[in-house]
Amino acid sequence: MLKAIQILGCSSGFISQRLKKPHSGNGFSLISSKTSYNSTPKSLSFRVIRMFSTPSQSNSDAPSSSSSSVAVHLAGNVRKIKFCQWCGGPAKHEIPDGEEKIRAICTLCGKIAYQNPKMVVGCLIEHDRKILLCKRNIEPSLGLWTLPAGYLEIGESAAEGAIRETWEEAGAEVEVISPFAQLDIPLIGQTYVIFLAKLKKPQFSPGPESSECCLFEVDDIPFDSLAFSSIFVTLNLYIEDVKSGKVKFHYGTINKR
Repeated sequence: MLKAIQILGCSSGFISQRLKKPHSGNGFSLISSKTSYNSTPKSLSFRVIRMFSTPSQSNSDAPSSSSSSVAVHLAGNVRKIKFCQWCGGPAKHEIPDGEEKIRAICTLCGKIAYQNPKMVVGCLIEHDRKILLCKRNIEPSLGLWTLPAGYLEIGESAAEGAIRETWEEAGAEVEVISPFAQLDIPLIGQTYVIFLAKLKKPQFSPGPESSECCLFEVDDIPFDSLAFSSIFVTLNLYIEDVKSGKVKFHYGTINKR
């Protein structure tokens, strides 16, 4: 069964083209088109990208038909909440008055546990026309390549978190240049914010969560061994921008687990 990922990215102009994954083997392809939308005196445009994966990927990446229908009514993994985080009382699962989704409600104090998405922040680091990637030393995706990225912590800005994660995973000091991509993954409650960055110093080394760090030429990026769909999409968008001669900001939604 094919699984679809739809990406909406901001861009300009009008062009229609087909993107192929630079290296064949893992069943991914990108179809890209840009269309203009005029709603103000200044023209706006959106790019629609759909990414498909073949059955060669793990079935765990795709929601089943039953989970897709349940997701309309449940708020996150609400069934996993058994007890109240405030008073410790047992939780019941039902739709509160005035709402549309099932929530975990404490049977003692009556408080509702709301689940909110988590933000993952990271850096796409350019150096000598190469991109810095880290090989993961932990699960999930042990042994696969990724951009240095991780969960944003309370008290940090998104850029500060991306800089910290880059230091922790790649031992690299970086300067953030600009936001590059925001990719929402609603089915797992995550939003990726990736920043374009450059090395302050040409030194880097793997941290505890990485077994190796390496600079890759664009044509040598290991697309067959990338850890996450968000990283696959980000790097393809970057390569397309490099080929066009203009790096832009991209926004999109990945409709998969």
